[in-house]
Amino acid sequence: MKITYREALRQALHDALACDPRVFLMGEDVGKYGGSYAVSKGFFEEFGPERIRDAPLSELGFVGAGIGAALGGMRPIVEVMTVNFSLLALDQIVNTAALYRHMSGGQFSVPVVIRMSTGAGRQLAAQHSHSFENWYAHVPGLTVIAPATVDDARGMLAPALASPDPVIVFEHAMLYPMEGELSPNWAKADLCSARVLRPGGDVTLIAYGGTVWKAMAAAERLASQGIGAEVIDLRVLRPLDDATIMASVRRTRRAVIVDEGWRSGSLAAEIMARIMEQAFYDLDAPVARVCSAEVPMPYAKHLEEAALPQPESVVAAVLQLLGKTAQ
Repeated sequence: MKITYREALRQALHDALACDPRVFLMGEDVGKYGGSYAVSKGFFEEFGPERIRDAPLSELGFVGAGIGAALGGMRPIVEVMTVNFSLLALDQIVNTAALYRHMSGGQFSVPVVIRMSTGAGRQLAAQHSHSFENWYAHVPGLTVIAPATVDDARGMLAPALASPDPVIVFEHAMLYPMEGELSPNWAKADLCSARVLRPGGDVTLIAYGGTVWKAMAAAERLASQGIGAEVIDLRVLRPLDDATIMASVRRTRRAVIVDEGWRSGSLAAEIMARIMEQAFYDLDAPVARVCSAEVPMPYAKHLEEAALPQPESVVAAVLQLLGKTAQ
């Protein structure tokens, strides 16, 4: 069945609300408006204001309320409109939710799911377009996921709600209208494994979220030049699935990481370090990465496109690793 990424998220949320009275959705414009990205459209009328709660413009306040509700036995899903705004709730997420199990000596857990859009490509300029996934992936106590397919958009919410600890869900804003085939395997999603989306023998392309489909497009172009690119969708950014990454790198002996974050201090840098630590002697070339330009995200369309990783830049990085020129 072909559905959009948005509809897959909507179905997952609907199932959660319908099956468990402890689940409620809270955030800015999630109720009568139907969600900033129309994911919760119609929920307010179906489930009512007690379970679909419109929150004031205070991320610090309503994320904190969600954490408190989780401590009290509920299963809240808190929606933050964009990752940039989540910085206003950083204290609640990093200093409270992530640490409560440790600080309480294991007596308490915080089963809250915090969803947020991320990424650029819509000409919304700097304050609505950045990728801070690696900031959250740095923090022990959090599970961080980035569904890139309709299967994962549909399937990853249930295990996130079942987790006793906080789960941060990054939904790339450019994926909401994307259509895909919902496979029978969507219900097998987990919070610990990466997935090989395309096999190949010459180079491993490692991506997550919105960059997955740019890596897939690059792999198609490389195939036309006789180069087999294996594409890994990380899916889970904390904990990283080292086993899947290293198994692929040992097969292909080359790797390019595609990351919409800035190069300095990026998740790509962490993955590169792990490959060097665990698979250095299996490599035939240095690990490469394609990241966003180190500038605030521009508003102008041509500058925004130039600042972001694109399939062309991924292809160029692979050809450089292989010592080839574009055909």
